[in-house]
Amino acid sequence: MCVCASLSGCRTCSSATRENMPGMGNSLRAAALLAFVVLSILVSLLISSVQQFGARISHFPNVTVAGDEFASLRGSLIYQLNERRKEIIPLLLPYEDVNGRDQALLDTSLDYSLWNEISHGSRKAHMDEMDCDSLVDMQAMEVLGSGYTKLVVKVNLAGGQPVALKLVNEQGIDMGKCVEDFKDTKGCRELVSYKLQKEIVLLQRLQHPNVIRLKGHCAGERGGEGGRVTVILEQGTPLQMIQLLQSPWEDRFRVCLDLVRLLHFLSQSPLGSVGLLDFQPRQFVTVSGALKLTDLDDASAEETFCHTDADCTLLFPHRNFTLPCSNRGVCEGLSEKRNIYNAYRYFFTYLLPHQAPPGLTHLVDHIMNSTGELKTDINQTLEAFEHILLLYKSGLHLDNVPPSIIRDYTVMRGMGTSGNVEYRCWPSYSQQGCVLSVHSAREAAYICNSHSQCNSFTLTGQKTWTGRLLASFKSSFSHLVPDGTSEVYVKRTKAPETSV
Repeated sequence: MCVCASLSGCRTCSSATRENMPGMGNSLRAAALLAFVVLSILVSLLISSVQQFGARISHFPNVTVAGDEFASLRGSLIYQLNERRKEIIPLLLPYEDVNGRDQALLDTSLDYSLWNEISHGSRKAHMDEMDCDSLVDMQAMEVLGSGYTKLVVKVNLAGGQPVALKLVNEQGIDMGKCVEDFKDTKGCRELVSYKLQKEIVLLQRLQHPNVIRLKGHCAGERGGEGGRVTVILEQGTPLQMIQLLQSPWEDRFRVCLDLVRLLHFLSQSPLGSVGLLDFQPRQFVTVSGALKLTDLDDASAEETFCHTDADCTLLFPHRNFTLPCSNRGVCEGLSEKRNIYNAYRYFFTYLLPHQAPPGLTHLVDHIMNSTGELKTDINQTLEAFEHILLLYKSGLHLDNVPPSIIRDYTVMRGMGTSGNVEYRCWPSYSQQGCVLSVHSAREAAYICNSHSQCNSFTLTGQKTWTGRLLASFKSSFSHLVPDGTSEVYVKRTKAPETSV
């Protein structure tokens, strides 16, 4: 038997195993490789003492259980499995079919083909057609994160495509507690896997540009020992708030705008109004600069029932809000309002106001006040963000910049500069100099005039996600060089004043 102690060793080990088993099919090869990858990752975690979220390393002992006790424990585990199944069933149905229908009707209306796909990996996901066979010859790169329930691993597939895999964290708290309670490792893996299965359903039902893309999954016995479940996702970069705080306002605004667009979609999704119960920056990644929700297992489309308004109180560390109890006996807009306030306290507060363009600060202040006090719904919030975006992209917020300001500069088109003397500004798109986004040469001239070190700027033709131009501001340069995509603007020297 071949056991790997490192990720690189895992690849060598699995290759050797395949050479000794020439009849192994692609699915079995993928399952074996996946098992080796999981083992190597867990060994790495143990060696490096990675215990995120206070997770303790649990060793699952072989416990001898008396017959009656075993039957009792097995019955309790089966009950828990059925409860988790009931959580997923409503997600398989259209939203209008769920309301007003009892559990028996829900069971008879269940899309069993989809349920079988999730439980047994009986067919490929519809997005990028990836399944267990797609994991053959994959290369594990790094552990992106581990928590109570799940392990997230970055891998490169055989063709070199990077993806993220989500698996059950065999050394996580959820798995350890379950084995301690029920003495059944395989049954516990199935129970803990329900969070992954729920996430697969939610990713299929909640497809949106700001939700991580599901590429496929590997499940059932094809997924390896004990019916492992592996979710295959597009690769994203974990959101780093510290780094984001140092980014230009435009990039910070994009994150907030993407978040509001996502919350607008969730407020009227195919499942109804969806609330994010675990709303933290760590639940998000960026893909090519776009914000994407990557952790959906704590998303909920359940309505909160009430008798009075007092039953509809949102509790936050420093604020409480009471929402109306509707005639239907449900809290009106509870999930939507919770999402908005969490966006305000985790994202808007830190990313939106600081260094906002002067012509937009009054609009940003309005958003901060309205979301911080929950005075607006998600439709009004999205409208306010889109209005800011329109003004920012069009340059209509620059009405205080006189057109004549550009006359202070001599322009040389089709030219660049070399021998540059740079200076730094913050926040800049370049750490070595001062590179900012501008709507036009007029705005760039206005910025250059406000910087005491600036004597010239270059428009490079490069653009940001809004379509605005990148301008490089300099103290001086030694000479001009041909560059068909650039324009150089140099301050005119003023004639010295003469005394009479």
